[in-house]
Amino acid sequence: MNSIRFKKLILNLLIIFLLFFVDRISKIYILNIAENIGNVDIYVTNFLNLILVWNTGVGFGILSFEEKIAYNLITAIIIIVNLIIIILIMKSEDFKIYFYLIILGGSIGNLFDRIYYSAVPDFIDIHFNNYHWFIFNLADIFITVGIICLIFVEIIYKKKN
Repeated sequence: MNSIRFKKLILNLLIIFLLFFVDRISKIYILNIAENIGNVDIYVTNFLNLILVWNTGVGFGILSFEEKIAYNLITAIIIIVNLIIIILIMKSEDFKIYFYLIILGGSIGNLFDRIYYSAVPDFIDIHFNNYHWFIFNLADIFITVGIICLIFVEIIYKKKN
């Protein structure tokens, strides 16, 4: 029994690390461009640009504050939420665990940046004509996909019951 738990733990940690690693590589790549060129403003397609902005808020720049107290409070809340997600992962017995892992992998990526840089580098700019969505990063994508999948699972589960 312990061998199975250990294998699950290793798999879970591997998934979290892989997502964190992919996020870090993408951010390091963009930050290297910014360091070498001075800014990042890359036209990729008619609807996608890479533009570096520093986010002091939570996902998609929501709740951005200049005050250090607000920033530290939001960071503390993010840490608490991550701990709650870890508890949910430990208690989860079904496939929802993978959605929690995706959320946690992205959240740890952004939390690392909040602590290391005091802001999160966002760089993916999706737009249509003059309408631009929030600028975000891969960690935001992981978090959003995980949350959307959990919502769909809950909706489907409620319909069955």
